[in-house]
Amino acid sequence: MIKSRHNLSYCLFTAVLIAGCSGTRNLPEGDLLYTGGSVDVVSESTPKKERKALEAALEPLLRPKPNASFLGMRPKLFFYNLAGEPTKDKGFRYWLRNKVGEPPVLYSEVDLEYNKKVLQNYAENNGYFNTTSVADSTRSGKKATAEYTLDPKRLYTIRDVKFPADSSLLGTAVSKVRRGSVLKKEAGYSLDNIKLERGRIDTRLKEKGFYYFNEDYLLVQVDSTVADHKVDLIVKIKNETPDLAKNEYKINKIVVYPNFKLSKDSATVVDNETLEYNDFTIIDKENLFKPRIFDRTLYFKKDDLYNRTDHNLSLNRLVNLGTFKFVKNQFKVSDTIGNYLDAYYYLTPLPKKSIRAELLAKTNSANYTGTELNLNWSNRNLWKGAEQLTISAFGGVEVQVSGQNNGFNVYRFGTEANLIWPRIISPFKFESSSGFVPKTKATLGYEFQNRTKLYSLQTLKGSFGYLWKENERKEHLFNLTEITYASPRNVTPLYQAQIDSTASLGRVIEKQLIFGPTYSYTYTNTMEKRKKNTFYYKGSIDLSGNITGLLSGANIKKGDTIKVFDVPFSQFIKIENEFRHYLKLGPDSQLASRVIVGAGFAYGNSDEMPFIKQFFNGGTNSIRAFRARSLGPGTYDGSTNNNTFLPDQSGDVKFEFSTEYRAKIYGLVKGAVFLDAGNIWLLKEDPEKPGAKFSKDFMNELAVGVGAGLRFDFSFLVLRTDLAFPIRKPYLADGERWVLDKISLGNSGWRSDNLVFNLAIGYPF
Repeated sequence: MIKSRHNLSYCLFTAVLIAGCSGTRNLPEGDLLYTGGSVDVVSESTPKKERKALEAALEPLLRPKPNASFLGMRPKLFFYNLAGEPTKDKGFRYWLRNKVGEPPVLYSEVDLEYNKKVLQNYAENNGYFNTTSVADSTRSGKKATAEYTLDPKRLYTIRDVKFPADSSLLGTAVSKVRRGSVLKKEAGYSLDNIKLERGRIDTRLKEKGFYYFNEDYLLVQVDSTVADHKVDLIVKIKNETPDLAKNEYKINKIVVYPNFKLSKDSATVVDNETLEYNDFTIIDKENLFKPRIFDRTLYFKKDDLYNRTDHNLSLNRLVNLGTFKFVKNQFKVSDTIGNYLDAYYYLTPLPKKSIRAELLAKTNSANYTGTELNLNWSNRNLWKGAEQLTISAFGGVEVQVSGQNNGFNVYRFGTEANLIWPRIISPFKFESSSGFVPKTKATLGYEFQNRTKLYSLQTLKGSFGYLWKENERKEHLFNLTEITYASPRNVTPLYQAQIDSTASLGRVIEKQLIFGPTYSYTYTNTMEKRKKNTFYYKGSIDLSGNITGLLSGANIKKGDTIKVFDVPFSQFIKIENEFRHYLKLGPDSQLASRVIVGAGFAYGNSDEMPFIKQFFNGGTNSIRAFRARSLGPGTYDGSTNNNTFLPDQSGDVKFEFSTEYRAKIYGLVKGAVFLDAGNIWLLKEDPEKPGAKFSKDFMNELAVGVGAGLRFDFSFLVLRTDLAFPIRKPYLADGERWVLDKISLGNSGWRSDNLVFNLAIGYPF
């Protein structure tokens, strides 16, 4: 009897909830809830595939959009009704009604005739001339739907595309760019394609000197009388096209104002001293910039045929110099020579010197979270060649929020100087045709790091190399040399005792000297938000001591170790590849995936890779179901040692895979569910770490973790929380590594041993 009452109560509660979520209560008197519209394309002369495609294109055009529904319920409408009418414009009730909820979409807001015309126009603009349509509605209780039926007849296709045949300069130019036309014979008529073709022709003519031309001077006539359900498209130049638009132009004077002042009400030119340099006239009374930077930055030269590509590339390069606050460009018809343009560049410099303080929140791969204070001083025009010098000082503290190293805080301070030249400093000539200025960069830095209760490290770094971008998607970074010198300080008895029991820990505080070239290549199109599939790839190679080792004949296996400043230099090759794929599933959801493959090989003067150059796994930006840097190598379980802290586990080979479904939950709150897999391995046997060596069975030694998390996107930063747990543990016996059957979320002991909470800044990838 009691069970029956519970069932009855459950059914009544469910019925009330469904009724509430349906949103049909609290409607205005005499009105109905609009639940959506449908489009039915019926035509005996249109193939079924075309009808279905047309229906799919037409339905999103219907207005208004009905309330969002899920399994027949409308939760946003439910919360709107639940909140009722708030008495003030703030508070929980106001938030629930206006932020979480949404008002009902009423049938009285639906204009059947307007929607019918929209659908009919779309069909006719896409070649279904003489389309007929009917609109109707259906009422069911307090709900109403709209139904639209279209008869599109037969599709009109393009028989021929005709371009101007006259011998005028503009007519000939339009005719010459017909190759690559988006208007194809036998294709269906499309008004959108006609608009695209006008834009394409305009773009092509801009590359051929027609500066004053624009697509509005083109007309595409449609002749539907040429054949049964066929059209001819005739591209014409409008009679009212002005003479300026009919001519092609070359470049005459190129005038640069490098110190252009913007007053409050108008722009004024302050300097009036003129300097002639190659093809440029530079007006810079204060001599702020060396003229050669404009020769390297601007693509136009005297007598060049105007083209939009060089126009845009020049502007991009001026902006990319990082020296000017405003960049303005103007072309005027020359007063002295016909069909020529004078080019003017008005440049407003940024303040030459500036100082900036930054307070940062940060996380790192070791699962440490903390804060950092940066002080930066900049000089944006050091030697009048747009060279940028930045000197920074920093200090911060990092703590591990969760994990065995909680309490072993890290304190850091240091300084760094960066000098960037807006050119490639090299004995070899380097040409770049992109809109990004190639740069030479020199860096020198010092850092002191104190790991509480353990040890301190001081690190001196320096590098000299080149950065250049082929375009916005492809970037290269080549350091001719990158030097790192690390030296330990203040090793505590606690850490020394751990070294005595685990010798490999001594590698962390060894003196290290690393020098050699590095190169990385990055490709990304993730900035193209309209693409459904976007990619990111970064490949890098790190070489240390290769030439020195070769010339000196260093061979640690034979005892021939070479030292520089009484420190054995490291000799190795390290290669790493990272690939990311982003699949857009909707306006607020995506599937993000990442694969990382890397390997490092020490030889010659080194028996193993230096610790700071090895690979690590686990943590906030890696396999999140395992503590930071605790996973591996191989089947080795580092958590079984008796250390009072958890030492970082490192390896020579790395494989990592992650996939994450991301979706917006509400407002600035986004959610994710994810799966991570991977491990690290050593290339050589280590008696202290059995099972760590890389072998052909490496796929059987992968760790796998799953989890979910929230991302709070505040625009200026993303705060990320992830909760994860392992479903495969590589350090267990073969055949017992999958632990899905041992998951017990209700068991506190299981949660303590398996649940890993990650707090981080930014997305993991």
